[in-house]
Amino acid sequence: MTLAEFLHTLVLLAAVAGAVWAWRRWHPRSFWLLVGFPLTAITVRATWRKVALGCGLTKKRHRWWFTLVPNAVASTGLVKVRRRFQRVAVDTKPFMRMPLPTRYGWRVTVHLLEGQIPADYAEVAERLAHSWGVHAVRVSSGKPGRVTLAATLRDPLVRVDQVPPSTELLKVTVGRLETGGPWVIDFRTVPHWMNAGATQSGKSNLANALIVGLAPQPVALVGFDLKGGVEFTPYAPRLSALATTRPESLTLLEDLVAVMIDRMGLCRTAGARNIWQLPAALRPVPVVALIDELAELYLMADKSEKEQIAKISTALLRVAQLGRAFGIHLFCSGQRIGSDLGPGVTALRAQCSGRICHRVNDPETATMALGDLDPAALVSARAIPAETPGVAIVAAQDGQWYRARSCLVTERAAEQAAHSYAHLTPSWAEITAHARSGDLPEIELNEPINL
Repeated sequence: MTLAEFLHTLVLLAAVAGAVWAWRRWHPRSFWLLVGFPLTAITVRATWRKVALGCGLTKKRHRWWFTLVPNAVASTGLVKVRRRFQRVAVDTKPFMRMPLPTRYGWRVTVHLLEGQIPADYAEVAERLAHSWGVHAVRVSSGKPGRVTLAATLRDPLVRVDQVPPSTELLKVTVGRLETGGPWVIDFRTVPHWMNAGATQSGKSNLANALIVGLAPQPVALVGFDLKGGVEFTPYAPRLSALATTRPESLTLLEDLVAVMIDRMGLCRTAGARNIWQLPAALRPVPVVALIDELAELYLMADKSEKEQIAKISTALLRVAQLGRAFGIHLFCSGQRIGSDLGPGVTALRAQCSGRICHRVNDPETATMALGDLDPAALVSARAIPAETPGVAIVAAQDGQWYRARSCLVTERAAEQAAHSYAHLTPSWAEITAHARSGDLPEIELNEPINL
């Protein structure tokens, strides 16, 4: 090969390498589907036996071997077989289907061996991630005898761009899940939420996102700001009511209970099971109560506050137990949510099927928020680094838990939304008018009801 041919080859290789780099840089999805995933799928299938053996997912089976060749070698060691049956133990790996590409990696379905359960794979998920050199492996099971391993090549929550807002009532898109899908808080499906998080963990940012998402909707927003009003006062133009002290909170909760009882009578008179079965003209406006610093409602400085705290706990629990059918929803946030605050908090937790856990300072709060879910969710919650605000573990409405991250919503953006949609704020006096008077509007029982 002459020098000119050598240089020409080098230039050609450099051009090819540059083209591949540019393809991967500017069109990563097509590069992944056409180049990256096929190579990954071949590697995963080729290394599955070794990976399964190293992670303890294989099982030894006894099989009968027959050969006419003396001094034969079996697959698990030197076993001499002299023209007779010999029972030999062999390692059997779980059957793996062909991997399928996803937005951030790939997923594959594995058939469980006898005696195996999905928890066996969940325990070694971190080992599988290191064996395949990926960011994380999530384990799920949608069918008996099968597990799905979803691998992500990189953390999709490093950067979360703004997502399109939801146009459905009581539904707010606040960020993205680790799967790449939108993170949606739907109060119609999950009526009450508990949000735990330390300072600078993204808890307040999530409240800002809810303000921005709910402000243009025909709903009444009620605020409980036990920081003296410093959090929710800037959003007062869009709030129908705001309580900044414990006595004010008790009064507002009693109003909510009265509104709930009034709506019970309205539905009973109309023959409806909930407000959504009422005619549109009679349907009351939904109410979303945003509670910041939940622990402040339960902390007791002396015994003189015991009766007041008991009333607050009872009223809040009644709203949580019965409010869903009557359009009253809770979003409870706090830095410290533990069982030491009293049985009222534990009872409230049982009614909040929506769980969000940001980075917390103590394991008790994480256990309170996620303790009745998959234990792996607790591990992930405690591993959230401080330099990633907005990242949280979310118990979704599909029964699974996911890592998620909320989009950045500044206080200025939330304040601007509160002022822009201030004209949509329902009057709290009008909402509570019938509840205080005990009068119910007349209803034609033969009027059709929209189901």
